Amino acid sequence: MRPENYEAQRQPPSHEYELNIGPNHPGIEGNYAFKLRLHGDRVLEGKADAGYLHRGFEKLMEGRLWIQNLAITPRICVPDPVPMEVSYCLAVEELCGLEIPERAQWLRVLQLELSRIAAHLFTFGGHAATTGMYSPMFWGIADRDLVLDLFEELTGGRVYHIYNIPGGVRRDAPDGFLDRVGSTLDYLDSRLPDYDNLLFTNQVFVHRAKGVGTMSREQALEWGVTGPNLRATGLEFDVRRDDPYLVYDDLDFDIPTEEAGDAWARTLVRRKELVQSIRIARQVIAALRSIDGPIRCPIPNPLAWNVPAGSVYTRVESSKGELAWYVVSNGSERPYRTHVRGPSQMHAVQVLEKLSVGCRLEDVAQTMFSLDACPPEVDR
Repeated sequence: MRPENYEAQRQPPSHEYELNIGPNHPGIEGNYAFKLRLHGDRVLEGKADAGYLHRGFEKLMEGRLWIQNLAITPRICVPDPVPMEVSYCLAVEELCGLEIPERAQWLRVLQLELSRIAAHLFTFGGHAATTGMYSPMFWGIADRDLVLDLFEELTGGRVYHIYNIPGGVRRDAPDGFLDRVGSTLDYLDSRLPDYDNLLFTNQVFVHRAKGVGTMSREQALEWGVTGPNLRATGLEFDVRRDDPYLVYDDLDFDIPTEEAGDAWARTLVRRKELVQSIRIARQVIAALRSIDGPIRCPIPNPLAWNVPAGSVYTRVESSKGELAWYVVSNGSERPYRTHVRGPSQMHAVQVLEKLSVGCRLEDVAQTMFSLDACPPEVDR
C-alpha cells in the first residue's frame, strides 16, 4: 500500500464500544448476527448482519424443474414451513389454471393452522427464554412436538413435509387422524391456563415485555410490517380474511389485535391467535368428515411439465406475517424467476435496526424474538 493511501482504522469514541451478538448466540434466532454500538447499556446503533447460511434458494430454483422446487420451499423458513409450500403451489396452480379439489383445500388449511400453532408455541418459548424464563421454552417445545407427531403421520415428515403439490396434496388423512388431531387440540386447549400462569400473566415477564420495542401503527405501515406485529399496533389486517384463499372465507374466526405495539402486545396477539387457530382447525375437522372426493387434480408428467408463460403474485398469512411469491414462467420446464416476499426480511432487518436504537442491551434479544423473525428466510 502506498503511504499516501494509508488510512488508520477508525475507532469509536472512548465512551462507546461495539458488541456483536451472533451469528451463533442464544439471544439470536438462527444463524444471524446483530452488531451493536453502545454507550454503557444503551444501544446507539444496531446493524443486522445476515448471509451466514449462504442459501440463494431463489436462484437455485431457476435451474430446477417446477416439481423439484417443492423440496426447497419448506426449507426457507424452518419453524413455519407449510405457508412456503402452499403459496408456491398456489402460484404454479394460477399459472396453469388448475382447479384444486375442495377436500385438498380443507386439508391444506388444516395443515396451515397446525403449522401456525406449532410456530407460535416455538416463539413463546424463545421469547420467554430471552427474559430468563426457561420453563415456557421447554413446555412449548414439548407441546410443539405433539403437533409434529401429527405432521409425521399425515405427511411422513416432522418438519419438512413436502405435502403440497401443484394440484392438491400428496395423500389423504389416514384413518382416525382427524380424531387424533381433535384430541391434540383438546390437550392444547387445556394447557392454555397453565401457559397463562407460567408466562402470560407472570409479572416478571409482563414488566420485562411492556414498553420494549414499541412502534406506532404509522411506523409499522411505513416499515412494511405485517402479521401479528402489525396487528399488535391495532390494525385489524389479515390476508386470510382480507384477501381470502383456499376455503378461509368459509370459516368463522376473529382477528385479534392489541394497541400498544410493544413486545408485550405482540406476544398477546400470538397468544390469542393460537386460540383462533384451534377454533379454525376444529371447523376444518368437522368439514372434512362430510367432504369426500379427490385430493388433487390431474397434472401433466411433472418431469416434462412446461408451465404456461406468465407471472403471478400469490400471498398467504403465515405465523410471522404476510408471505408472498412472485413467480415468472417463460413457458419452459423451469421457473424463469422466483422471488419470496417474506415477513422476516422487514422484521429482522429494517424493523429490528430501528427498534433497537435507544433500548437497553438486555432488551435486544427480547425485541428480536417478539418480532418472531426467521433469519433463514432473510438468507433465502
